[in-house]
This record gives sequence, structure tokens and C-alpha cells, in this order.
Amino acid sequence: MPHITFIALSGFRVRERELAEVGMTLPGLADRAAAIAGLPPLGLLTLAGMTPDDWSMSLHEAAVVSDSLMQAIAEEAPTLVAISALTASILEAYGLADALRSLGIPVILGGLHVTACPEEASAHADAVVIGDGESCWHQVLDDAEQRRLKPRYHSATPFNLADAPLPRYELLGNRRRPRFTLQTSRGCPFACDFCAASRLLGPFRTKPAPRIRAELDAIRAIDPRPFIELADDNTFARGGPHDHTLDALTSAGTRWFTEADWRLGENPAVLNRLAASGCVQVLIGLESLVHQHTGMGAKRTSLDRMMDAVRAIQDAGVAAIGCYIVGSDGETPESIDRLRAFLETDPCADAQVTLLTPFPGTALRRRLATEGRLLADRDWSHHTLFDVTYQPDCMSPGDLENAFRNLLIDAFGNAQTKRRREIRRRTWMCNPTLS
Repeated sequence: MPHITFIALSGFRVRERELAEVGMTLPGLADRAAAIAGLPPLGLLTLAGMTPDDWSMSLHEAAVVSDSLMQAIAEEAPTLVAISALTASILEAYGLADALRSLGIPVILGGLHVTACPEEASAHADAVVIGDGESCWHQVLDDAEQRRLKPRYHSATPFNLADAPLPRYELLGNRRRPRFTLQTSRGCPFACDFCAASRLLGPFRTKPAPRIRAELDAIRAIDPRPFIELADDNTFARGGPHDHTLDALTSAGTRWFTEADWRLGENPAVLNRLAASGCVQVLIGLESLVHQHTGMGAKRTSLDRMMDAVRAIQDAGVAAIGCYIVGSDGETPESIDRLRAFLETDPCADAQVTLLTPFPGTALRRRLATEGRLLADRDWSHHTLFDVTYQPDCMSPGDLENAFRNLLIDAFGNAQTKRRREIRRRTWMCNPTLS
């Protein structure tokens, strides 16, 4: 029987030494880092769901590549190893792939980074998948079984989410999960210059309600009271009414989290149903206080309007996580101080603060490369969202690192964490699923 080994390189990564030392001592930052690190690898579970029954399968989730991981993979004698990694861990994935191939074990790589850098990835794999993996997965497995893998697999058309398989959640084993992942849409209709997902994933698509219901049922068979994190880039990017998604989530009786843009707060057709459907948190991309990125389309508006939308979302019983990007063009020590002061009193029930990061495949990276502003000594492992990888236009890289670190210490320390927890408590008092 052929065997496929799925490898997910996960974990929270920070390269800047001082930030790494203090980061996990900050309660507000540590909570979100733990949630992200514990998310199941939905992409690999989905491919597992498309794998024929005459294949055996295994899944390894690893924060780091270790000798024990290598030994476990080798003992399985796999027909094929499929590795998924984000940009920050892609060099580790390449090292693992090189080691496995030296043992004669075929390796295939895929994901956003590989889609953006297929030539680079091809040097470390027998095959790479560009774009949606589902569309070509059966061909990959047929070729692997016949030992005739092609160097590249590229789906001719975007994958239709109506054909989405049931992810093989059982591969996760018996370890209790703080969150499960489920996708109701893929892609984003906007083209923010710092975001690769909006274009590398193809056009914005939604998953039909029957598929969503089936996945919710499968998750609840594992955990009767799961917390779901939707693996969507912008769940309500289209105006709606999104009744099929909300109906499916409501009937499941689960609590869930997603990402959206501020316009949700001005969409009563969705907002009036959000809390009752089990939504307790939504991450809102508020982006930068100093720079409006290109490609934002209908997301572009004033900060006051976004804050009014945040208040509307929280009045509806759903906690808003304000997502801010530090380091955009025009950022100065003074503007970071203004953000610090703003975060001391802003209405959001939580915050996510990251550094501008020029990921491969983004318009931002292409522009910074053209301007000669990418730092030559910062490889892919620095693309963590918490490390400086480019020359800012108004500050030195070191000054931006220091200012960002001090901002996080203030924004996620005990006082601010306590204030935001109180906002969440008051917000959730209005949520019928939490009363």
C-alpha cells in the first residue's frame, strides 16, 4: 500500500533577539501566539481528504525540524512526503526536504511561498504545487505511485469549493485542540499591496452550505463544543447576505472567529445575525495610522469611520480585534508614539500589531526590490511579521526594531491586557451564545 506523510511546520517565530526574549512574557501577545501555533494545518488535512482509500496516511506537526522527526518519517517508508510551510519556516522546510531526498524519499512542496517562488522551491523538491493543490492532487498521487513525478503541478483553473473534500480531521489524533480550522471562502477581492493571498489564491470564492455543514459535523464528532477559526482571508468581503454561511454556523451551535474588514460594522444584514450564529471574535484590518496602502479598494476610509464600525460590531456582541501594521512609508518615532497613545484608549476588545513584511508575491515586495530597500542580510526566516526586513524610508532598521519592541511591551503588557479583557467581558455580555 502506498503511503503519504504530511508535514506541517508550524509555530510562532521571532528572530530579533530582544523581542523574542520579552515577547512570550507579554500576556496579550502570548495568548494570540499560542492560538496561532495550535491551529490545525487545514490545507494538508484537505489534501488528505482527497487521497484515495488505497493510500495510508500520517501527519506530523512540528515547530522545529529535529532528528526524532526525521527518524519518524524514515520509519514510515513513505511513497511521498508533502511539506507545507510559511515563508518564515520555508528554509527549515527546504532543509528537511533535502535530508529526506538524500535518503531516497520523494518530496513535494506547496503553499503560498512555493506558489510565489516555484523556481527556488524546485531546487529542494522532486515536485512543487503552484496554486490550489486540490485541482491536481489526484495526478500528483498517480505520478508518485508510478515514480514519475513531474517537476511542477499547476492547476489550470481555480478550484471550485463546491467540490471541496471533507478534511481528514482524524489525522490530528487525540490531542485536545483549542481551535479547529474551517474555510468558508478563499481569496479576497481586494489587492492590498502587502497581501499575497488576495492574488496568489485566485479569485474570491465561497463554499456552499452543504460542504460547510459537513465539515462542522466532522469537527463536532471530535469535539462536541469546538471553537472554530475560519481560515478565510475576508469572510464577508462580498456584501452578502451570506445567509447560507450564517445558517450553517448557527445550526452547528459552535463559537467561532474570523477575519473581515471594517465594512462589516455597516452591514446590518450580516451584523444582526453575527452573534446569534456563534461569532464571538472578528479580526478587522485597520492597517496603518500613517499610510493608506494601494489596492485597498472599498476598504479605504477614515480612521473615525472604522472606529464607528468597530463600536457597532462590539455593540452587536462580537469582540473586534484591531489589526495594525507598523513600518509603512511615512512611519516615524513620533507616529509610533501616536499609535501607542491611540492603543491606550481605542475601543477594540483586542489588538494585533505586526511589522510591515514584504512577502514574496506581493506588490510591496516588488516595489521595495525596485527601490533597492530589501535588506540583503535578512533571509526568509526573518519574514515573521515581527522582524524588520527592509530599509524604512524615515527611520533606520535598528530604530524601527527598537520602537516596535517598545510598542509591543506597552500594548500587550498587564495594564493594557487587563483593559482589553474588560472590554471583551462587556462586549460578550451582549452575545446570546455566551450568556
